[in-house]
Amino acid sequence: MALHEKNTVRANLLDDVFASTDLSVRMPKYKFPKTEHHPRHVYQVVHDELMLDGNSRQNLATFCSTWIEPEVHHLMDECIDKNMIDKDEYPQTAEIEARCVHMLADLWNSPDAANTIGCSTTGSSEACMLGGMAMKWRWREKMRAQGKPTDKPNMICGPVQICWHKFARYWDIELREVPMEGDRLILTPEEVINRCDENTIGVVPTLGVTFTCQYEPVKDIADALDKLQKDTGLDIPIHVDGASGGFLAPFVDSDLEWDFRLPRVKSINASGHKFGLSPLGVGWVVWRDKEELPEDLIFWVNYLGGNMPTFALNFSRPGGQIIAQYYNFLRLGKEGFRKIQQACYDTAAYIADEIAKMGPFKIIYDGHGGIPALCWSLKEGANPGFTLYDLADRLRSRGWQVPAYSMPPNRQDLVIQRILVRHGVSRDLGDLLLNDMKHCMDYFEKNPVTTPLTEETAGGYKHS
Repeated sequence: MALHEKNTVRANLLDDVFASTDLSVRMPKYKFPKTEHHPRHVYQVVHDELMLDGNSRQNLATFCSTWIEPEVHHLMDECIDKNMIDKDEYPQTAEIEARCVHMLADLWNSPDAANTIGCSTTGSSEACMLGGMAMKWRWREKMRAQGKPTDKPNMICGPVQICWHKFARYWDIELREVPMEGDRLILTPEEVINRCDENTIGVVPTLGVTFTCQYEPVKDIADALDKLQKDTGLDIPIHVDGASGGFLAPFVDSDLEWDFRLPRVKSINASGHKFGLSPLGVGWVVWRDKEELPEDLIFWVNYLGGNMPTFALNFSRPGGQIIAQYYNFLRLGKEGFRKIQQACYDTAAYIADEIAKMGPFKIIYDGHGGIPALCWSLKEGANPGFTLYDLADRLRSRGWQVPAYSMPPNRQDLVIQRILVRHGVSRDLGDLLLNDMKHCMDYFEKNPVTTPLTEETAGGYKHS
């Protein structure tokens, strides 16, 4: 290379990135670019755009992990090129996935954890659908064996996350979702039994209801279904949606009976990227034993030289999240998970106590009897000069995302705010939020709201 060419290269390397030709013009955003660009410049453009996103650590609406150990970042980098579905090419990733399934079966008290069956998923929503499909298939086999029609299946649940509505629509199932009434904001045994019939494929209690964060009473529901079977012969299974609670109750409330200790519980799903502390993109579903997963739902795939079983709605996906989940299991163990989750519960209870002292707020859930979270409404008759939508909007000016939303049927009149306390939401971070809430209230006192925000006019978070 000639000397003048070397100097040109050197000049390009030393140029300030913002003085580059690439960044002196707009890069195309909705059309494919005609020419290539320098990787450093493209990185800077994309990096700068992402600065406009919210700070995930201040997003107190999300259930998902927002703080990850550096070692997990390294493992994710090392697995970025591994397709976990290709078990023949990446047999150790497949082995680690199988280990996680058995570890979860053991954690959830399976009677035969070493021989049960389960799988990883892209999240708990996919896991829910797989658990629901197994329930429908088992119900259909039972009805056909009795010579009865199979065209009107139904499923019973309380106020559920949107994935169950999708499941019911996609698989043509009547969703008998028990509405909220008065102070009853979760599923109860009485409401379940009132809706059961021979077409009920299963009951789905939630261990950590999305709206209020409370645990639904799985054991009480199982006991009621036991009695129903004794009285009528109807044998209706339970699938527990443990998206959040599946990684909480075993460590902090180990005496709570909600899992495979109850024979009527046939399957459980959980979200690894929520209180399982893993990066986004991993969920789990585990069946009580192999017999609970119908054989004709399992596909044997000859793929890249290997014949493997698969039961999933997705196919190719990265293996890093599974490896990260296994890392967390080994890194923390029961002791570490308990310490982290208990710290979250303590912080949730502290924030709830402090918000209750502010005056106009009624604490609906304070972090006891569910997941580490809290929610509140305005006290009946209180007129603080703002709505919870106004407060949520004002907090966003400081970067906080504390959603306000109305409840589902039949309590749409009740508007609440909710905070999720996850790993990384420290007591100090909670104090910063509480101080900003007080500043917001002082602001509203000095600057009364003339046109209060409503669910229709408020921007930002919408509960789904």
